[in-house]
Amino acid sequence: MDRLDCMRLFTRVVERRSFTAAAADLGLPRSSATSSIKQLEQRLGVQLLRRTTRHVTPTLDGEAYYQRCLGILTDVEEAEGGFGAGEVRGRLSIDVNGHMARTFILPELPALLARHPGLTVHIGEGDRLVDLVREGVDCVIRAGALPDSDMIVRRLGIAREITVASPAYLERHGVPRSLDDLTGHTMIGFVSSRTGQVIPLEFTVEGGVREVVLPSRVTVANSDTSATLVRLGFGLFQAPKLRYAEDLKAGRLVEVLPDNPPAPTPISVLYPRSRQLSPRVRVFIDWLVEILAPKLDA
Repeated sequence: MDRLDCMRLFTRVVERRSFTAAAADLGLPRSSATSSIKQLEQRLGVQLLRRTTRHVTPTLDGEAYYQRCLGILTDVEEAEGGFGAGEVRGRLSIDVNGHMARTFILPELPALLARHPGLTVHIGEGDRLVDLVREGVDCVIRAGALPDSDMIVRRLGIAREITVASPAYLERHGVPRSLDDLTGHTMIGFVSSRTGQVIPLEFTVEGGVREVVLPSRVTVANSDTSATLVRLGFGLFQAPKLRYAEDLKAGRLVEVLPDNPPAPTPISVLYPRSRQLSPRVRVFIDWLVEILAPKLDA
């Protein structure tokens, strides 16, 4: 293993806190990864990592070497990215809501991979704000307001939100014409992964936003499950209009209180501040803007 490959391995071990996970990320046998790091420590004459039965953590020397490696590897990627007609190589790991992945990313993904034959992509599906560095994720795509973090956030666009219900539900409970008519209605409670609390419904009223919490017979923490529940008539629900465009067109769902829509939802991509933007992530983000711009409000 040459020095650059050894640096890549070392940085991945530090980030993943595991020889096994780092080796899997780079397609190496664990024994090869362990041997290469031992040889690196012998060559440098210092201990770079502390090994326990559960974790691998950098020593002070290891942390200093890690930071130097990040700079060197980024410079190499930048230098090589300046040639070869924009060709990028390597594994890109992203995390995105499952519906967004299936609806917007997967149908367009063949074009991205054809444009960059040396690029491979791992897609994780989630709604939580993952620890990008620790979990080996290059960037995440998230909807809604984001908590403070040390990550860099780039806004991709704004998604219009609507309130929906099934025709069967509205037949049982009536169609609300104003917020005062919501008495007696129920909602599908979506539980925040950050707070553990049900997220209130939001309605714009005279330029402001009013929050309303209705009774919930069922609460969920997954957007696909909530989509199924609203179609089955379990209550009112709010989500981006893009998600339910086909349901609205087919009559499976009906928009409710269109004059008092929820506040629009920002769609953002986040990546670590601790390192410069790699060519792989830059190419991916530029592609995201390209495919989402026609679908989202700027």
